[in-house]
Amino acid sequence: MPPSASDPATASAAVNPPRRWPDISFRWIAFGASAIIVALIFLVGWELYRGAHAAVGKFGLHFLTGSTWDPVTDEYGAWPFIYGTLVTSAIALLLAVPLGVGTALFLTEIAPQRIRQPIIVVIEMLAAVPSVIFGLWGIFVLIPWLRDHAFVWLKNWLGFLPLFQGPIYGVSVLSAGIIVAIMILPIVTSVSREILRSVPNLQREAAYALGATQWEVIRIAVLSYARRGIFGAAVLGLGRALGETMAVTMVIGNRPDVSASLFAPGYTLSSVIANEFTEATTDVYLAALFELGLVLLAVTILVNIIAQLMLRTLTRGASGKVT
Repeated sequence: MPPSASDPATASAAVNPPRRWPDISFRWIAFGASAIIVALIFLVGWELYRGAHAAVGKFGLHFLTGSTWDPVTDEYGAWPFIYGTLVTSAIALLLAVPLGVGTALFLTEIAPQRIRQPIIVVIEMLAAVPSVIFGLWGIFVLIPWLRDHAFVWLKNWLGFLPLFQGPIYGVSVLSAGIIVAIMILPIVTSVSREILRSVPNLQREAAYALGATQWEVIRIAVLSYARRGIFGAAVLGLGRALGETMAVTMVIGNRPDVSASLFAPGYTLSSVIANEFTEATTDVYLAALFELGLVLLAVTILVNIIAQLMLRTLTRGASGKVT
């Protein structure tokens, strides 16, 4: 006799059908892929720690706060490089994020259809340019112009600020920040553009129906809806800025000093590793460079954690729940 529709086993099977092997396989494949990524991060950190063990044991936490980098006496401190990395990345974000988001808004909300694609192609081509090309362009084109015009103007008008005081060399922390801003601009623009394109047209139509102007529609209906994604685009740009090496090495001046002036040469974590890794002649010297890599990894992870916490705060809805 066939089971009746009221049979509990039959009803349970109808509500919760048995998982088939493709579903189970896909679940485990996805879990394995995510586990591999986490494992790779831990493996990279572990290998860096193994290479840096001698420096960690000798200098301890003083390595993070020390300002002396002298291979002759085997005295090493990472603070000038941490400072240079954070300052150049901050300059790059301050320049690239407003320009990138503004470009994305222009392409999605304002630009006529006939000119959108040519601009998108140019942005994508900019993303494909190798960093060493940006460095050469910075040395022979950008830095002379900055040294003779832009930096002079900044010093004349804003010289009362410590940021724009001191001699002008051309190669500087500010030059490196500008180069990095140009390099992360395509990332910020492309990601922001895709986020803005995903905003439902219903949002715009509702704002227009209430009598909003185009600027009010962009501010209220578009930017407020897409702010989480735009913040994510900024975080992606920051990740690229923190690890940029060749272009920064060619324009920053490579001097392990901490200066309040943006006109002064500086150094970053990635550029000192690229410059001096082949010159490390002692075990402590090599271990110090490995520890710089470990510090760069830690700074990147810490910055991303802070960004995620800020993102949760910025996207908190009126009800107090994270959206």
